[in-house]
Amino acid sequence: MQKTTVAALFLFSMAVAAQDAPRFEVDPTWPKPLPQRWINAQVGGNCVDSHDHSVIVDRRNITEEEEETSVATPPIMMFDIGGSLIASWGDPDRVPDSIHGCAFDAEDNVWVAGNDDGIIQKYSHSGELLMQIGTRGIVDTHDGTIDGEALNSSHERFFYPSAVAIDPDNGDVYVSDGYGNRRVAVFDKSGLFLRQWGRQATQEEIDAGAGGVFAQVLHCIAISNAGLVYVCDRQGDRVQVFDKMGEFVRNIWIRTGTRELPDPRGTAWWVAFSPDEDQKYLYVMNGRNEQVHVLDHASGEILSTFGRPGHQIGHFTHGHTLAVDSRGNLYIAETNWGRRVQRFKPVAN
Repeated sequence: MQKTTVAALFLFSMAVAAQDAPRFEVDPTWPKPLPQRWINAQVGGNCVDSHDHSVIVDRRNITEEEEETSVATPPIMMFDIGGSLIASWGDPDRVPDSIHGCAFDAEDNVWVAGNDDGIIQKYSHSGELLMQIGTRGIVDTHDGTIDGEALNSSHERFFYPSAVAIDPDNGDVYVSDGYGNRRVAVFDKSGLFLRQWGRQATQEEIDAGAGGVFAQVLHCIAISNAGLVYVCDRQGDRVQVFDKMGEFVRNIWIRTGTRELPDPRGTAWWVAFSPDEDQKYLYVMNGRNEQVHVLDHASGEILSTFGRPGHQIGHFTHGHTLAVDSRGNLYIAETNWGRRVQRFKPVAN
């Protein structure tokens, strides 16, 4: 009888937690139409600044058929809270190849990476290139080419980095390096290498959920208000949490199926935090299932989920990255054939 009572209380508490979790509905008015003839290609990332301006990064890889009637957008575009385009910039021959992910720092400069390149870049809020670490087209291998042996060690270049996070306290730059390497690389605000951690995991380490090793792609990186570093171990189906020195803190598992690890597509694609000071909720883009999970940040428990595969409004096709504004709106960017960004508004429970 006692066991039954405990189980019932547990299920009741889970139901209450799910009811308390924020709910979202798609906003069909956001964004506004792009300028005449502009068309999105793969949207490689999105981020939100302190003014609730949203930036998306676009790979401009439209099809030949689309080129007959349309033009590719600039690589970097900024929208206001209402969804109107207010700025755009980026030299297609200078931005990272296959531009991937973006993040704002405390001064509202925007940082971008590229998962077919060896660089990251920093742009001012008005689009001026302020800093680049690495040389475009040269990666961290023994010979600098994509066919070379990955070194996982360079102090001045990367091998297909996926994302950047900036420490708001001192401006240190954390890079998930990422598609070719298997490390987090840290630089100071001037671009000087400070430290790194991470390597390719063995199968035994993947199965055990060992910290500081990665199944395959490090797909995202973010820093919480508590000063912890969150890294998407995508094919490991988990988010690994570290302190800023690289000491492993815990796993947040996104195990939404029974697939063996490494999961070929993976579930842990991107993370963002709710805008309250305590960051009560953690949002995870599950690109495998085309869903967004709302997690209790403290426990890592999935409280609720929304989204499904599809091309209709509110559905996702290759849901890729997500960002949150100060009002709690979620912005979801889709790459591959999704090629758009959608906004989801919180609604009353």
